[in-house]
Amino acid sequence: MLGSLIIPPFRPHRLFAGGHLQTLAGAFLPGMLEPEKGKIHQVDLADAEAVVIHDDQPSEWIAGGPTAVLVHGLAGCHRSGYLVRIAAKLNARGVRTLRMNLRGSGTGAALAMKPYHGGCSDDVVAVVRFVERLSPSSPITLLGFSLGGNIILKLLGEAPDRVSSAVVRAAAVNPPIDLEQSVVALQRWSLRPYDRYFVRLLLRRLSDRQLLHPNVPTATFSQPPRRLFDFDNHYTAPASGYRDAHDYYEQCSSQQFLAQIRVPTLILTSRDDPLIAVSMFERQVAAKNLSPQIQLHITAGGGHLGYLSRDSNDPDERWLDWRMVDWVLA
Repeated sequence: MLGSLIIPPFRPHRLFAGGHLQTLAGAFLPGMLEPEKGKIHQVDLADAEAVVIHDDQPSEWIAGGPTAVLVHGLAGCHRSGYLVRIAAKLNARGVRTLRMNLRGSGTGAALAMKPYHGGCSDDVVAVVRFVERLSPSSPITLLGFSLGGNIILKLLGEAPDRVSSAVVRAAAVNPPIDLEQSVVALQRWSLRPYDRYFVRLLLRRLSDRQLLHPNVPTATFSQPPRRLFDFDNHYTAPASGYRDAHDYYEQCSSQQFLAQIRVPTLILTSRDDPLIAVSMFERQVAAKNLSPQIQLHITAGGGHLGYLSRDSNDPDERWLDWRMVDWVLA
């Protein structure tokens, strides 16, 4: 692809060898995070709901300067460690960042009745349009992580003609481009702890939102779900207008849109990601289903949103953070 990035090798930290340890370290050892100081903006959506973004503007930033919109993954929010760290590193290099809370998340928990899901690309389009009005002529980079990465890829490929010309590049990190394969894989014995962890978080978030907003759709669980598939089948899908989980996954998986992407896009994933099988990316390569504008980089290690490294030339061990900085500034 034009404008491809030379990516240095990833060497896992000695204390976190293997995909599971990398994943757990990335999730539960976020490091020292910058205190929250971003300006809050409410972005109204077409269906009368709203989301919230957190705007971190460097003091030296001038109108028309570079901006980046960051989108979190499943059960995340604007305070997810990877979002806060990457935003701070971009701010230090003069990039204005906007950390998006997907529907019902973070500081926007009370502003939406519908849940977010892996295909809510229209919501990101609304945020991009808001950023265009906020800062006309600024080049925008979209950065999506895990589920947020799938959303970004879907946005770019499902209707390329409606992608704003202000969006100059994008990156998706460990994106579940085949949602059904990703969710069904969690039912394997070795991955059940992840499955139950996500479900517990989502049930807690749903309960909190129902306290904030009495009109939030209720779930029709015959018993509390222990699998993400069941949560999606009985809540996420019907509350979002899909027939069932299979219909939701089929319509929202970004793999079907990858060949149509026109914006320079980096897809970064790892072979030892326990949550997102590398086979789904290898299928796209074999089928020649990747746009020439996509740079696919598969590391040997790193887990899922982990990438804690050793012996690198980066200022700290957060290899992933610096690759996002490199991509935005390339």
